[in-house]
Amino acid sequence: MNDISVIIGGKAGDGINSAGAIIAQLINHLGYSLYLYFDYPSLIRGGHNYAIIRGTDRPESPGTHALDTGFLLALDQATVDQHAGRQQDPAAIIFNADLVRSAGQGVPVKTILQELQAPEIMGNSALIGGFAKAAGIGWDVVEGVFRSHIPKAADTNLRVARRAYDLLKTVKAIPQGNNPPRPLVTGNEAIGLGLVQGGLDAYVSYPMTPSSGVLHFLAAEKDRFGITVLHPENEIAVILMALGFAAAGKKAAVGTSGGGFCLMTEGLSLAGMAEVPVVIVMSQRTGPSTGLPTYTGQADLRFVIHAGQGEFPRFIVAPGNAEEAVVWSARAMDLAWRCQVPAFILADKTLSEGTYSMPFPGDPGLPGAISGWDGDGEYRRYAITPGGVSPLAAVGTKGAVVKVNSYAHDEDGITTEEAGTVLGMAGKRTAKEESLRRELARYEQVRVSGSRDSSTALLVWGSPAGACTLAGEALGLRVVRPVVLWPFPGDALRAALGGVNRVIAVEENQTGQFADLAAANGIAVSDRILKYDGRPFVPDELVGRITEVLR
Repeated sequence: MNDISVIIGGKAGDGINSAGAIIAQLINHLGYSLYLYFDYPSLIRGGHNYAIIRGTDRPESPGTHALDTGFLLALDQATVDQHAGRQQDPAAIIFNADLVRSAGQGVPVKTILQELQAPEIMGNSALIGGFAKAAGIGWDVVEGVFRSHIPKAADTNLRVARRAYDLLKTVKAIPQGNNPPRPLVTGNEAIGLGLVQGGLDAYVSYPMTPSSGVLHFLAAEKDRFGITVLHPENEIAVILMALGFAAAGKKAAVGTSGGGFCLMTEGLSLAGMAEVPVVIVMSQRTGPSTGLPTYTGQADLRFVIHAGQGEFPRFIVAPGNAEEAVVWSARAMDLAWRCQVPAFILADKTLSEGTYSMPFPGDPGLPGAISGWDGDGEYRRYAITPGGVSPLAAVGTKGAVVKVNSYAHDEDGITTEEAGTVLGMAGKRTAKEESLRRELARYEQVRVSGSRDSSTALLVWGSPAGACTLAGEALGLRVVRPVVLWPFPGDALRAALGGVNRVIAVEENQTGQFADLAAANGIAVSDRILKYDGRPFVPDELVGRITEVLR
């Protein structure tokens, strides 16, 4: 398998994100499947920022980066100091000769910019041009990528890149891969696309890393998608506004991270009691409190399962890559409205802000239109049905008096404290969890990869999917990954673990939250490999840790 890894680093303000995206497109056009990881501190300027672009000639995105790197592009000295030890070949270090001392090939960035009267931000184009020459990438590929992805200033950027391209020499030509170029999509963009595919009418969010990209993407594309996008003053307003949209018959979703979701929990309980559907994109970062605002984690699973006062059903899905994020975000929209429950898309920084090469997403397999009130007889918003799901009519529906009530209420929505009615309505709400399970039965809720016959399995959820899949393949282990986390997919998970006598949980939290959940449902976990420093697992590291556990 051909495998290429490139790091580009510099300070905040050096354009590392855009440079990483251009490098990813170059490798994409060479026939590689891509994953792009950004690492940056919570600073507007300064600090050390870097991107790692990994390409393989597998048909699917690797979904993870690597510890070792084939090329290192350094806009500042800190990049060489922090990453030179990861270099496979010192000759493949491409650096800004004005600011960096290093082995490898220097690019006189300042001189190039002055001669071409180009702005300082285009210094990264010089390094990209130098990288393209060092990697043996044809100039036609470079020109095509620049013109496609930065059309407004393509000519000047290309002149800068060409000057560096002509100065350097090829030291490690990247072989041609086997894949056609594919769209490169961030996890947040994939979530947004899935919400739209699921029928989104309104997206409401207060920006909070790492979910903000969903808001930015949908706001930029709202006219094309025909949706409403709003940025209220805080997260309390966000959840209440979304519930207002839903009560009026508009499919709504919100986005946040742990700190913002804390403020939404009372509104979440309102959704549970009033049976108002809503989708919540909850992208995790390292806590508690502000924690590491720009780093990743998986420590909010318990919180999301138990959030809100009282008891009410909910749906939680944790996509492992961008393609799943599209499909399961669409399904989350459908299930929230079909079963009239809150639905969570549980992501994290690695998924949300990572970039994946992705084929055009397939049909999410939604079962069709959701039936509402047929207009016959007196409308009862909370009519008790065998599956707990009442006919849904929006406020303003002709002939229907729709009452949305946060208090204990009867079938008509009238407040009550009568014990029998309270019990009956609680049973009605609980029954919707079984309706959820029936709806979910049409989908593959647990994914299996690696060596499917192995008696040792890695149990993983969410974004560590890529690292675990590659590590499992390297060590000959089965990899079992639930995509649906709640309602807990006990039967599907036990079937996927059939013949396994040793389960190793891999999670990015301090306690093994899903391992505890599995144990509570009768699935024994033998070992736990945990990481909670804000950085995602990578296959190289994970292979070593699994090997230690297996000794």
